[in-house]
Amino acid sequence: MDPVAEIKRLYYATTRATIQRDLDKAIALLKTLSTEEERERVGVFMDGLSQMRSEWGVAPAAGKASARRKPGRRPAPRAVKGRG
Repeated sequence: MDPVAEIKRLYYATTRATIQRDLDKAIALLKTLSTEEERERVGVFMDGLSQMRSEWGVAPAAGKASARRKPGRRPAPRAVKGRG
């Protein structure tokens, strides 16, 4: 199947349960595209998949997000409501 068509199909078929797997597959397909024009055509679908993952509160796959953080750094503590 055409990678562009497959990314579009993943976008329309994804669910909360499949979003991480579908996004990983879409990223792999994106890497196979040979022209900038093709990458631009699927950009909106890639952004949409990423946005769905964020809105649904699905954490990135293990090892992928932590690899981007600097070692030894922890996230800032959250403010507690009702205090302060």
